[in-house]
Amino acid sequence: MRKTKSLSFSFLAITCFFLLHSQSIIQALEHIATSEYEALGLATEPKRETLEIIIGGGGGGSAPAPSPESSCPPPPPPPCPPTLSRLDRARRVLLKFKSNIYDPTGYTSNWNENTDTCNFHGILCGIFPNTNDRAVAGLDFNQKKFQGKNCDTIPLKGILDQIEELTFFHVNSNSFYGSIPKEITNYKYFYELDLSNNKLVGEFPKEVLDSKQLVFLDLRFNQLTGSVPSQLFKKDLDVIFINNNKFSQCLPENFGSTPARYLTFAHNNFVGEIPRSIGNANKTLTEVLFLGNKFEGCLPYEIGYLKKATVFDVSQNSLTGPIPASFGCLEKIQFLNLAHNKFYGTVPESVCVLSGIKNNGNLSLAGNYFTKLEPACWSLLKSKILDVSNNCIPGLPNQRSKQECYEFQCKIKPCSNPQSLSYVPCKPHWGNKQNNAPASQEMATEPVTYKSLNPHRLRP
Repeated sequence: MRKTKSLSFSFLAITCFFLLHSQSIIQALEHIATSEYEALGLATEPKRETLEIIIGGGGGGSAPAPSPESSCPPPPPPPCPPTLSRLDRARRVLLKFKSNIYDPTGYTSNWNENTDTCNFHGILCGIFPNTNDRAVAGLDFNQKKFQGKNCDTIPLKGILDQIEELTFFHVNSNSFYGSIPKEITNYKYFYELDLSNNKLVGEFPKEVLDSKQLVFLDLRFNQLTGSVPSQLFKKDLDVIFINNNKFSQCLPENFGSTPARYLTFAHNNFVGEIPRSIGNANKTLTEVLFLGNKFEGCLPYEIGYLKKATVFDVSQNSLTGPIPASFGCLEKIQFLNLAHNKFYGTVPESVCVLSGIKNNGNLSLAGNYFTKLEPACWSLLKSKILDVSNNCIPGLPNQRSKQECYEFQCKIKPCSNPQSLSYVPCKPHWGNKQNNAPASQEMATEPVTYKSLNPHRLRP
C-alpha cells in the first residue's frame, strides 16, 4: 500500500514538471517566430499566401485576362511552285545521281549547270510521243565502271525508277545492285534493259515480267540464283541473255513458247533434258546457247523443226545418244556444237552436207564417243570445218584410248524414245545429185550470241 502511494506521488510530480516546462517551451517558440518575422521585415505574422510568395515565388493572385483575338485575316497560302518539264525533272535526277557515285573515267564531267541535259555524256533525248516535250529517252553507261561514293555498289533505285520516259537502260560493266524498281512496269515505251556484268544477286527479277514493252533483256554475268519463271517464255522478247549466272533448274515445259530470236543460257546450272517443246520456236529462234550446264539425256528430234536456226550449241554438258536424223533439216545452221558430251554412234551425212556448215561454218563434235564418219563428212574434216578429236574413230589421230572407248560402250544407256531418233520432219535433201553441186558462196555470219560470252557490251 505504501509502495502504491509512493508511485502515485512520483507520477503526479513528473506530470506537473512537464506541464510547467511545456509552457516555457511554447513561449520560447513564439518568441523565436516573432524574431524571424521581424527579420523578414514583417510587423505581424504573415498569412500563408504571403509566405508562399516570399519563399517559393508562388502567387495567389488571379491570372491576367487573355488578350483579345486578332481581327486580321490569315495570310494567303504561298503560290504553287512552277511545274517542271520532263527534261528538267530528269536533269535533277541525273545531277543527284552524279553526286552519289564515283566516276573513275570522268565520263560525267560535263554533267553540270552549264551544259544542256541532252548533251550530257551517255544521255539520249527525244520528243515524247503525242507531245512536244523533249525528254531523256535513254541512258548508256556501258563499261563506265561507275561505283558508289565509297567505291562500293550503286542502287538501281534512285535512277532507274525516276525517269519514266526511258526507252532503254544500258549499264553493262558497272557496280549496280539491288532489286529492279517496280516503277519500270508503268513505263510506256521501255524496250531494252541491259544490267549485264553488274552486282545483282538473289532470284530472277520478276519485275521484268510485268514490263509490258520490253523486247531486250540482258542479265548475264551477275550472281542470280534459283529458277527462271515459266512466264519469261510467254513474253514477247526478241533477246534473252541470262548466261553466266547461277540459275539451277530443269527448263520449264513451255520453253518453246518463247518468240525470242536469241537465247543464251550458257554457264549456269540447268539440269534435265532439253524440252521437246523447243520445236515450237521454229518461226523465230535463230541462235541458242546451252553450253556449260548440266543437261543430260538424249537430244529431242523436235530440234529439227528449227528451220531458222543458225547457231545451236549444247557443248560441255552430259548429253548422250546418237545425233538425231532430224538434224539434217536444220537448213540454215552454220554453227553446230555438240562437243564435250557423251554422244556416240555415227556422224551422219545429213549433217555434213548442210550448206551453212560447208560454207565456212563449224561442226564441233570433239570430246565425245563417236565411232564412225559417213563419207560426206571426210571433206569437212580435211577443210577443218569438222572437229572430231578425242572420240573413238579408228584410224584418226587424237582419239581416246581403246580401253576408254570400250568402257564407255559397256555403260551406254539407250534413249527413252529411240524410234524418234530416225524421224525426219522435212523432205530429205541429202543423197540428191544437187548436193554435189558447188556450194553457195554465201559465207557464215558472225553469231550474235557468242558475243554474249564476253562480259562486256555487245555493241560498239
